[in-house]
Formats: sequence, structure tokens, C-alpha cells
Amino acid sequence: MSTVVNSLSDLWKHFDSIDDPRVDYLIEHQLRDIIILTILAVICGADTWVEIEEYGLCKQSWLATFLPLPNGIPSHDTIARVFARLCPQQLQECFLSWIEAIAQITHGEVVAIDGKTLRHSYDGAKNQKAIHMVSAWATQNNLVLAQVKVDEKSNEITAIPKLLEVLDLKGCIVTIDAMGTQKKIAQTIIEKEADYILSLKGNQGNICEDVEQLFNWALKTNFENIDYESWKTIEKGHGRIEIRRYWLMSGVEHLIDNEKWTGLKTIGLVESERKIKGRETTIERRYYLTSLDLNQGVKKFAQGVRSHWGIENQLHWCLESGFKTFS
Repeated sequence: MSTVVNSLSDLWKHFDSIDDPRVDYLIEHQLRDIIILTILAVICGADTWVEIEEYGLCKQSWLATFLPLPNGIPSHDTIARVFARLCPQQLQECFLSWIEAIAQITHGEVVAIDGKTLRHSYDGAKNQKAIHMVSAWATQNNLVLAQVKVDEKSNEITAIPKLLEVLDLKGCIVTIDAMGTQKKIAQTIIEKEADYILSLKGNQGNICEDVEQLFNWALKTNFENIDYESWKTIEKGHGRIEIRRYWLMSGVEHLIDNEKWTGLKTIGLVESERKIKGRETTIERRYYLTSLDLNQGVKKFAQGVRSHWGIENQLHWCLESGFKTFS
């Protein structure tokens, strides 16, 4: 029991700097009780404010061994009102402090940064638009490192630098989709002593076209006099065969404005060939800018790309489910 009490005492050290927005003489439940109760309940699977209260009532005798609880378990309405009034930035800073204390980011960890509009977060009655969040996801540890809400009059390009600012990324590989493929973002990642894999689409001007042309020429000439590495994977199941081919290639000096992309060393290509019984075979190509060099290997590039795709079902599904129940 003493171990549990000490652990929870350590937990509160990361949150005790949060300002309590309530009027002193109206306070019946300590902020510490509400926050720790909520964290424990959510860890145990609570999805709604009502379930958090029910968890507290079921575990009240145990909770009372390390929480003051001067007026028992707070109601779900009280918990919801308190969290609605807490400063989101303070809460995020405290949460990040706690996560950094309990999680050890592995060297070479792939940190996927991606945005998601949460469909169940809008409120038509209050004229509140759906929330768009940008998240940093540690793919090997399956852990959210930080999140930033995108301002209504802004976009991911302005939110991603704020997210990078609060993260310790030394030794990590940061993956971002095409929206975040920006020169300043690449520079920030390198300044954080990390590597990047940045997806390319038409919104980056001519550089996407340049990369595509370089790879077309390299494939046509079988990479004659070009330094490169390749890798292939084959997945079978449910009547489907998916072949993925990865190439990592040097030659970035031929790209337009290549010197403006801090740390740029190679370009990447992923070709996905999908064969489904009874249907036409489809082939899709995606292009990337990376700070990885050939010595680090195309397998690391492939791992980064595949890990980034995993954020969709490992994190985004959870976010939508959570907002569906909490809204």
C-alpha cells in the first residue's frame, strides 16, 4: 500500500501547479481528488463523466486511504464542470511532464505527427465547430506524447511547431504527412537532434515533381550510377496480396531549393501494389523527403513509413470513440 501511496504522491507532483478556477468558499472537493480520481478511472476504462463517478463510488474505501475526499466522491456534473474550466495549456504541460517521467522513449523511436478532425466533437447548439487535433504518437511505445488543438482560423502548419517545441525528440525519427512538409518544420526537427521522413504531395511546389522525375529516371535506367537501397515486403491474407517496394536514394543536390531543406540527405519512394481476387490490380506511389542517409538503411525508412500509417487505427480511432462518448 505504501508503494501505491508514494506513486500517487509522485503523480500529483506533476499536476499540483494547475490553477484551481473555482471560488474558494464554494469548493467542496479538492482539485487533487478530482484529477487523480479521473486519471485512475480513465486508466481503468471509464469513458464518460458518469463512469468516472461510478468508479469513484465503487472504489471509495480504497481511494480514501490516499485521497482526502472531505465530502466523498464528487458527482459527474462537478467533475465535468471542473475540467471544462481548467486551463488546457496548463493541463497539457502537466500531462506531458508526467508522461516524460514514466515513459522512456527508445533511441530511434518513430514519432508520428498527424492531425485529425474529431467528428463527434462539434456542438451545433453552441455553434461550436468540430475540434481538429494534432497529435504526437510514439509508435513503439503506443503512447501519446502531446497534443495541440488547431485554432479555428489556423491549420496544422502553425500547430505542428508548437507541438515540436514541447517534445524531447533527440534520437527519434519524426514522420509527418504532406500538410506538415515545410522547410521550417524540417529545420526544427533537425535542431531537436532528430531525423525526419516527410511525405510529399503537390502542395510543396515543384519539389514533389522533381522527386517524382528523379525516381522515374532512376527506375528507367535501373539506378545506373546512382547510390540507392531497396527493400520489398509481401503480405497475404483474406484473398488479398499486397506488395510494398521501398527505395531510398541519394542525389538530393538535383532538387530545386534542396539547400533550403535543413538536413535533407535522401529521397524515398514507396510503391504499393495491391491484388484482390476478382478485382483489378492497383498500384500507388508515394514520395518522401528524409534526413536519413543510406548508411541508416532503407529498412529504417520502411519502418518509419509503416509506423506512421499505424496512427490511424491505434490513435485516431480511439480519439473518435472517446469524443463520441464524452460529447
